[in-house]
Amino acid sequence: MKNHLHTVKTVAPGSIGEELGIEPGDRMLSINGMPVEDVFDYRYLCSEELVTVLIQKPDGEEWELEIEKDSQEDLGLTFENGLMDSYRSCRNKCIFCFIDQMPPGMRDTLYFKDDDARLSFLQGNYVTLTNMSDHDIERIIQYHMEPINISFHTMNPALRCRMLNNRFAGEALKKADRLYEAGIHMNGQIVLCKGINDGEELEYSIRELARYMPLLESVSVVPVGLTKYREGLTPLAAFTKEDACRVLDTIERWQDVFREKYGIHGIHAGDEWYLLAERALPEEERYDGYLQLENGVGMLTLLEKEFLEALEACPGDALPRRVSVATGLLAAPFIERLAGLLGEKYLGLQVQVFPIRNDFFGERITVSGLLTGQDLKKQLLGKDLGQRLLLPCNILKSGETVFLDDMTVAELESALQTEINIVKSSGQALAAALLLQDAAEHLHTDEVNKYE
Repeated sequence: MKNHLHTVKTVAPGSIGEELGIEPGDRMLSINGMPVEDVFDYRYLCSEELVTVLIQKPDGEEWELEIEKDSQEDLGLTFENGLMDSYRSCRNKCIFCFIDQMPPGMRDTLYFKDDDARLSFLQGNYVTLTNMSDHDIERIIQYHMEPINISFHTMNPALRCRMLNNRFAGEALKKADRLYEAGIHMNGQIVLCKGINDGEELEYSIRELARYMPLLESVSVVPVGLTKYREGLTPLAAFTKEDACRVLDTIERWQDVFREKYGIHGIHAGDEWYLLAERALPEEERYDGYLQLENGVGMLTLLEKEFLEALEACPGDALPRRVSVATGLLAAPFIERLAGLLGEKYLGLQVQVFPIRNDFFGERITVSGLLTGQDLKKQLLGKDLGQRLLLPCNILKSGETVFLDDMTVAELESALQTEINIVKSSGQALAAALLLQDAAEHLHTDEVNKYE
């Protein structure tokens, strides 16, 4: 991932940049006489009302542009490298790392391990703090970049060194102290490994993390994902239903404590725990505004709420409709229940939910986001899929029509001889797709993916 030297990629029509004659291919050399290290320097320096930008044209001519603007007004530029700097890869060798558990021969980008605080701010990625220098911490504090998302995993320094296979991983926790002291808002996550950082270790970690609340706005606890490609890696066991119940008891007990003390629930369980424990999902209030949807925390509660709201607004009819849904093993009963509620109002609706076993990564992977085209094809081939097959949008990479194994949606449609809808993650989109309504956009084989 090369440094593209701040080369302008696009200039928004009608923007300040276009008015000043900045064009794709120009290079940005400095702002207000200061070198631009990366996108944070760019954004911070451009936030002034008076800005002087030094641009170099492709022929080597330099333009010094003086700009007077509103403080929040953007120049309208994007750059060849979104970070305006090289991406930082992870230096850890975590015992639970999912990338280390992937088979060979996949796309190169799937093997890149990022651990870049700038991606934490820009895209919500989580960082371990082991890859951050004092200079990085100072810039976060100076620019007040927040929230910063931190992979804590454990607050026991010695255990953290072992789990991340990095002798500096325990010491790196002190960087969270500096962020807290500077008033930087944070979110955290704990990937729980059975017999390692659960039980009393989880209790200890939650108790220690409470020191950062309420600036630490949320901490998610998610179960480790275990594929069949773990030869030579640290042996890890899958969680059972009883394990999930114990984890939820711990989390919900601490939620009550934090709600009373800080006004937030603070610690949150990933949806997988509730499905594994076969417990009802928590009420919406427990998610404090859904701060960790990207981590699968509260996603199903929000989906159900939106689905029921859409259901209430539906008029109902008896028109015949036959639809199929493919999803992961864990969520299949949940989707079946929602489809059943819709069927009570739409008497001609028939929905077949297909729980797809993950043969590609192994049966212990039960979430829909890691299903592959080949598993879908193998397990759905020859099935009566009705008028359309519905797939969740998290099954594809953002902005693409390609599954993890590089099979395209068009290829799967051709193999199954069935139209496919990629359904957005809202309850309204799911209800509309089940009813074959236009609100859930149909993804034809010759269309670009419209879904984020």
